[in-house]
Amino acid sequence: MIITITGDSGSGKSTMGQKLEKELGFKRYYIGQIRRDAAKEKGMTLEEYNTYGETHPETDLEVDKYQKNLGQTEDDFIIEGRTSWFLIPQSLKIYIKVDPREGARRIFSDLQEENVRNEGKNLDSVEDVLKSNKERAKSDDLRYKKYYQKDCFDEKNFDFVIDSTNLTRNEVLEQIMTFINAQ
Repeated sequence: MIITITGDSGSGKSTMGQKLEKELGFKRYYIGQIRRDAAKEKGMTLEEYNTYGETHPETDLEVDKYQKNLGQTEDDFIIEGRTSWFLIPQSLKIYIKVDPREGARRIFSDLQEENVRNEGKNLDSVEDVLKSNKERAKSDDLRYKKYYQKDCFDEKNFDFVIDSTNLTRNEVLEQIMTFINAQ
């Protein structure tokens, strides 16, 4: 079984990927980290790399080739990525959504606790994170529609959609596990 996870910024995708990895004993791949590493190699922030990718398709195509290959050569894994659901069509496709302000609040809280995901940006408030999230979603949407003619934010593309806005992490995990176990 291959499980693809995507969703809104701050919805809990990585948290659920990590929890499912432990719960199911599957290997976990995180495309966001692969892209962050590629950006760093080019001396860019992820935001700069995404903007660069709007006119340089290789930034997406390299990672997407990697994902496609995983789907063709491995089984029993979890992969978090915006394009994973259509690059690995046989996967169970999960979309985690969240109210944009709540997602920004969660990310800002993480930044305050762990100083993660800042990547050179001045994210000094929930409003800054909300603006950054909107810019990233716009860039992602532009690239995926341009290169693949796909809307990675259209919930109709997914087998299971859950709104994490008013749920605890354990409640989200429980609902996702119920869906997986029913397959």
